Amino acid sequence: MDHNTYSDITPEIIRLAKLSEQAGIIDTELFTKYEVKRGLRDLNGKGVLAGLTNISDVRASEIINGEAVPAHGKLFYRGYNVQDLVNGFTRANRFGFEEVSYLLLFDKLPNKQELENFSSMLAGYRTLPTSFVRDIIMKAPSKDMMNTLARSVLTLYSYDDRADDTSLPNVLRQCLQLISLFPLLSIYGYQAYSHYHDSNSLYIHSPQPELSTAENILHILRPDSAYTPLEAKLLDIALVLHMEHGGGNNSSFTTHVVTSTLTDTYSVMAAAIGSLKGPRHGGANIKVVRMFEDMKEKISDWTDRDEVADYLKKLLHKEAFDHAGLIYGVGHAVYSKSDPRAVVFKRFVEMLSEEKGLQKEFALYSLVEELAPIVIQEERKMYKGVSVNVDFYSGFVYNMVGLPQELFTPIFAIARIVGWSAHRLEELANNGKIIRPAYKPIGEDRDYIRMSDR
Repeated sequence: MDHNTYSDITPEIIRLAKLSEQAGIIDTELFTKYEVKRGLRDLNGKGVLAGLTNISDVRASEIINGEAVPAHGKLFYRGYNVQDLVNGFTRANRFGFEEVSYLLLFDKLPNKQELENFSSMLAGYRTLPTSFVRDIIMKAPSKDMMNTLARSVLTLYSYDDRADDTSLPNVLRQCLQLISLFPLLSIYGYQAYSHYHDSNSLYIHSPQPELSTAENILHILRPDSAYTPLEAKLLDIALVLHMEHGGGNNSSFTTHVVTSTLTDTYSVMAAAIGSLKGPRHGGANIKVVRMFEDMKEKISDWTDRDEVADYLKKLLHKEAFDHAGLIYGVGHAVYSKSDPRAVVFKRFVEMLSEEKGLQKEFALYSLVEELAPIVIQEERKMYKGVSVNVDFYSGFVYNMVGLPQELFTPIFAIARIVGWSAHRLEELANNGKIIRPAYKPIGEDRDYIRMSDR
């Protein structure tokens, strides 16, 4: 095949794709008949119980008179309310990523000395192999940073003399190294792409051991390595809020599934990255930002409630933005009345919008947050309430701190690698069976047809 036609879709491919589609379609009534919960969730968003975890808990209801009633969402890391964790380290003017990483990995909040030792360990691991940037990251840069990140992670396997050792000490060492290296792999990948594809100047800053993870991200990314304390604080909070979200989210479940085969850490994390890359999982905040860009162009008065509500209705009617019929950043598989991550995030987002002079944009976001659930409930049949999720504000924050959209989902991965690591270690510690779900076959038996009779 000519390399120039490598990505071409030929008429024959189109014909075969139609056959594949016809072969793959299953009557939706059969899912009800056989009581199959599509997406492993029922109509109320309750997931199929597939395992046990002690890492985090997502709560969206409370029991009143023996019945589950929708409530404001809560998120717990190792039994600690995330809101309390964020309040704790922000009031003490500390960065939280390293502290909460320690909690998720080791089931205890670190004391001062333990936190210093752990932070020093992460800083020590924040070094790539010799010539890795030149030989791996700089060659064939991809326009998608998640693919670049996955490729880099898989390549690190070749540099590890104990790559296939699945003992807990070795896996912990690998996880800590990857937690430290994800910011470098992501940002260097972006710098290479920006240089070769957009002809921008190439900046490869080395991380500084005395800086936190959030500070190092801004230091490495920006040409002048400059940032404000509030910018670093908001990015740090974003990392903490995205760090973990129960064992049932797609990428953490992927981590459990692939880990159960006893494959290596690099393969597990690359699989989790592939899961997170999908727009239904990690890429939603980009859609939110682009939706608001379109909204600001189409709406003449950002404070006009009727005009904003009318635009939201057009979104649901597939008459605006990408015509997908969705209001991005609104709704969640579990939460109904509120997403605690969005609640925690919002007050800090408002502070940053004031520092950046973007109060009007923040006011528009707040208005959409208020109106979207009302519009959705008027236009759609709802089985549970809806509210904005963490993606609603995170893209706005990333824009304010100058992160390119290509890095929005990698920033999610930089945070979630901690949760993935905790889940991988938990799966290995419990020495469970290989995860093998059941799919009910619904096809009929057929007799073989000789070639001459087809």
